[in-house]
Amino acid sequence: MSFIEANLRLLDGFATTVILFFSSLIIAIPLGALVCRLRLSKIKAIENIMRFFIWAIRGTPLMLQIIVIFYVPGILFNVRIESRMAAAIIAFAINYAVYFGEIYRAGYTSVSRGQRDAATSLGLSGKETFFKILLPPTVKKIIPPMTNETISLVKDTALARVISVGEIIYEAQKIVSTHAIIWVLLYTGVFYLLFNGLVSLISGKIEKRLSYYGE
Repeated sequence: MSFIEANLRLLDGFATTVILFFSSLIIAIPLGALVCRLRLSKIKAIENIMRFFIWAIRGTPLMLQIIVIFYVPGILFNVRIESRMAAAIIAFAINYAVYFGEIYRAGYTSVSRGQRDAATSLGLSGKETFFKILLPPTVKKIIPPMTNETISLVKDTALARVISVGEIIYEAQKIVSTHAIIWVLLYTGVFYLLFNGLVSLISGKIEKRLSYYGE
């Protein structure tokens, strides 16, 4: 395999990894808000169901969840997920929505009662209280843990290879095993370092923009 051919294969894997990451993140962020809302539900049955769901997702390996989502619907219900990419995205989105939801919950409940009471005394509506008083400090508090989870998502996209999704590690592994070309592994390491460096840079800028909100 020539140098150019190897790079083209890696570029295909890179593109797949980027699609996996952004698709999963775009779904997981709002889905996490729903998880948070249901977890904080005043209806005990809903809260208990969400507690169990969160426990199950956090307590089992992500790799197992990918396998279950891809194979189980076809085996049990004869509803096969044709796209391996879609199955991986669904698994990543559900898994990270649970972690994001718990981060949202921790950030939201950490806002002091005094701030809520102050908003009420000023005559602010519920919507104004949420967006002007509660949301900004909550966002500031959740940025560091959200950054950590987002970096983990970048790396976890490699688990999609368990159902033969051709992300960058999958392609590199095939090249190494077939052609004994080792340098492709260095390329994949550099890719993850640069990608996660970009994520950290963006989150740092967001955190700086919110620095005027006190603890």
